[in-house]
Amino acid sequence: MMESVFIVAKYVGLVVIFAGVVQYTNYFIQLLLAAFQLAKSGRAAKVDALWRRYSDSAPPIAILVPAYNEEKTIVESLSSLMAIQYPNYEVIIINDGSSDATLEVLKDAFNLVETSRLYSPLAPHQPIKTIYRSQHQKRLVVIDKANGGKADALNAGINVSRAPLFCCVDADSVLEPDALLRTVKPFMEDPERTIAVGGTVRIANGSVIRNGQILKVQLPKKMLPLLQTVEYLRAFLMTRIAWSRLNTVLIISGAFGLFRRDAVLKVGGYSLGTVGEDMELVVKLHRTLIEQKQDYRIRFIPEPVCWTEAPETLSVLRNQRARWQRGTLETFERHGMMALNPRYGLVGVLGFGNVLITDVIGPIVDAIGFILFPILAFTGSLPFDYFLAYIAVTSGFGLAISVGSLALEEAQLRRVPKASDLALLTAICVLENLGYRQLNSLWRVQGWVQYLKRSGSWGVMTRKGFTAS
Repeated sequence: MMESVFIVAKYVGLVVIFAGVVQYTNYFIQLLLAAFQLAKSGRAAKVDALWRRYSDSAPPIAILVPAYNEEKTIVESLSSLMAIQYPNYEVIIINDGSSDATLEVLKDAFNLVETSRLYSPLAPHQPIKTIYRSQHQKRLVVIDKANGGKADALNAGINVSRAPLFCCVDADSVLEPDALLRTVKPFMEDPERTIAVGGTVRIANGSVIRNGQILKVQLPKKMLPLLQTVEYLRAFLMTRIAWSRLNTVLIISGAFGLFRRDAVLKVGGYSLGTVGEDMELVVKLHRTLIEQKQDYRIRFIPEPVCWTEAPETLSVLRNQRARWQRGTLETFERHGMMALNPRYGLVGVLGFGNVLITDVIGPIVDAIGFILFPILAFTGSLPFDYFLAYIAVTSGFGLAISVGSLALEEAQLRRVPKASDLALLTAICVLENLGYRQLNSLWRVQGWVQYLKRSGSWGVMTRKGFTAS
């Protein structure tokens, strides 16, 4: 009996180690692609040069901000949007049935009055109660509607908007003043083919923000946001730059993305009934346009930055990561036939293949390794060198990938303010392998369970609010 257990454990161990090698080899290839693309693109253009080039011809943009119980951050976020360096834009806040004072705060801060604005219900959403405009901020429109979730709120904003492009921004986020100028660049250079562009999202915790402006970039003072800082660097700077080069970007963050309105409406807007609406929309665009044999581009560019508030407690972070996992699985359920399907070109083979390996199978494999390997090794059911091999694969490769992403950040974008900060982030790259990554895997397994049980809600994101000192 014990011999059979040993044999099974041995083969399970080999499978897990092999899967880990495949997964981290995939990450390493992404890192190389990102480094090549950044080296090729060179330094970002200065803001004044972009303004001279685009100010007369830049297309109008509607900035859509879905808001649910955002009374603590909504005014700060709106202040940043009103200070954006872009010639022609409108800000549309969608109050999605908030139960707190979000609408009252907006009324007091921006002197809102009711307005009769015509719109066409092209994308589905819950009923709109009232549309407001600001008397002293002519760019500002506020939609008050029944609660329907983020995708529902964004559809309402798309319907009410009139600009050819719309930009999605989370209510707990702050855009840098030049963010739209930089993000619109691909639309200006290739207007026929470009349908969506994503920018970088960074952690705002610890930075000094006043009147919607980043006055001083600082690293978070708490450990959880610090760990997420490294995580975001890896996700945006490495993964999305790599896939952008191959036109296989499958997610544009819901916190910051720019889309062509007509293209999104042609696919029915955001799909309801999913918590991963940002990823599902991008995948739906890929699928539809490939099936229609259209030539298109979905891009990611690292220079435009949106600063967002990260969870500071384990419970909130756990709910967020479980929700992200559910969203990925819901998207995979709807569009899984694209995975490894040559009909969909690189998007199916590489993009969705990566989702299958990293996001669908990856959490299960990681959890098996983190939980099962130590038990089997210390009970003698598995050779101890198998356990050491697994640790070497996961921790060694993980550290190399994180440090490599940090090196790219410093070499190309230089957004880490001080040498001491760079040293601290390097230390965090080590520390994240000593418990944080393992917790993330378990939270993603929790998302798997919620998906299979068709349970779990959006969850509550507790806001601390931006600091001004």
